[in-house]
Amino acid sequence: MYSIEELTDIADKGILNLSIPEEPKRLYEPIRYTLASGGKRIRPVLVLAACNMFSNAVDKALYPALAIELFHNFTLIHDDIMDKAPIRRNQPTVFGKWGQDIAILSGDALNILAYQLLARSDKEIMAQVITTFNKIALGVCDGQQYDMDFETAQYITQEEYLNMIELKTSVLLKGALEIGGIVAGAPQPDILKLGTFGLNLGLAFQLQDDLLDAFGNSNTFGKKIGGDIVANKKTFLTIKAFSLAKGKSLELLSSYFKAEGVDPVQKVQEVLKIYNEVGVKEITEEKINEYFDNALKALEGINVSSEKKVVLQTIAERIMNRDR
Repeated sequence: MYSIEELTDIADKGILNLSIPEEPKRLYEPIRYTLASGGKRIRPVLVLAACNMFSNAVDKALYPALAIELFHNFTLIHDDIMDKAPIRRNQPTVFGKWGQDIAILSGDALNILAYQLLARSDKEIMAQVITTFNKIALGVCDGQQYDMDFETAQYITQEEYLNMIELKTSVLLKGALEIGGIVAGAPQPDILKLGTFGLNLGLAFQLQDDLLDAFGNSNTFGKKIGGDIVANKKTFLTIKAFSLAKGKSLELLSSYFKAEGVDPVQKVQEVLKIYNEVGVKEITEEKINEYFDNALKALEGINVSSEKKVVLQTIAERIMNRDR
């Protein structure tokens, strides 16, 4: 069995050794910049770790793992265009550094490079890998569209929001794990359980992200606290607060999410007071724990020895072990 550090090193070296063309420079330089800008390589490591549960031949999973990482970075480039975001990972985004047109084209090229890597999978599993990958890709697009639709929607339900984050965030973790199992030749029931593990882990992760934006420590979270509130973003916390607040609290909450030119510090403070009043923090933590427990139950049900589950369990714990 490979350790997390060894799998991360395999993924990092795979990215470093990718043959990215030199010209046209303004097309491929942003791609190299993006791939070198950091990140924990969680998604390719999940592919490799899932494969390693059933096989020591993790090299067979390398190209699909790298494809997942390239696709993920492609989505980040295009997300930054849609969000007009100048900074990501404390560095200028491709959109912020090169502008919209280059970001669109470089993102498109990165997506094509991902498919080129998929096409290098073993022939006997290539069709299944590409089919699974396509489900991931379309699901992420569905989720992004729902997210944009929610920006102008007056009201969305908890179920609609959870469906959106399942598509936008969780399907990529789910698919990464399933592809790792497919490459290793795992039994179909175990592949499905890997997917269930990833899906629930992704939901827990995104809800924790919502929670940390409001209640986290900015020094360890890496983002300014209250950013979602200032941006009037509809998160799980916002949705629950609007459904639970009554009377003057509901009126005040509505006014802060409608008013323009409000002092952002005051807005965050007042909205957090209402969150605390209606118990949003505790409700969100309960939901996070529910999804995380579901993830661990799915992992427990996979038909391999407990020793072979340690890496995925550790990854899950590390993902969730942020400042809560």
